[in-house]
Amino acid sequence: MSRSNEIADAVVRTLDQYFRDLDGEKPAAIHDMVIRNVERPMLAFVLQQARGNQTVAAEMLGINRNTLRRKLNEYDLL
Repeated sequence: MSRSNEIADAVVRTLDQYFRDLDGEKPAAIHDMVIRNVERPMLAFVLQQARGNQTVAAEMLGINRNTLRRKLNEYDLL
């Protein structure tokens, strides 16, 4: 199984548990919840792997360095 499939499976398992835990309550803002809970640790991890070099981290992520800086600020990772 590829890593991307493992990540997708983990998201599905987590969402399945989230819906079971709702116990009949109406879900809200699922997209934002998932993105925030995946994106922040991913950015922190990749930045650590790049030894703090934002240009390298942006290249690893496949995003523009300015986009990375905006996201790092958004998640208080600077």
